[in-house]
Amino acid sequence: MKVFRIIAWIALIVIVVIQFFPVDYNQSETLSQTDFMLVNKVPAAVEKSLKVSCYDCHSNYTNYPWYNKVQPLAWFLENHIAEGKAELNFNDWAEYSNRRKKSKLRSIVNQIENDEMPMDSYTLIHKDAVLSQKDKTLIVEYMKMLKDNLE
Repeated sequence: MKVFRIIAWIALIVIVVIQFFPVDYNQSETLSQTDFMLVNKVPAAVEKSLKVSCYDCHSNYTNYPWYNKVQPLAWFLENHIAEGKAELNFNDWAEYSNRRKKSKLRSIVNQIENDEMPMDSYTLIHKDAVLSQKDKTLIVEYMKMLKDNLE
């Protein structure tokens, strides 16, 4: 029982200490002129769906939940966001080449059609980010139209 108590105290101290190592938040002060929404004439319904379901991980501005103040959850979230932005950053859209845009548009379509995005781990907590079949259809049709216009 004494060993368990020592382990519990050590764990508590570690949890308290790691709270003093914050993360750099993904929050830009300005809207980039290269943003997907500014560069393209995005229908309002598609824009709303993308902002609610995609922009937290795929842009330079994340709307953080309350639990992002707690370590190690904040580290996990920041890592997840960094990976998402590395794959696709909607704020940098105009800087992508047409070839890369087409590739990203194909990927968006495939991942939405295969229910890979938004991720289940995200929609588990962010219920408003779940895409309805109508939302999926609107986004997919719009992305396909954009891709066709690039060719």
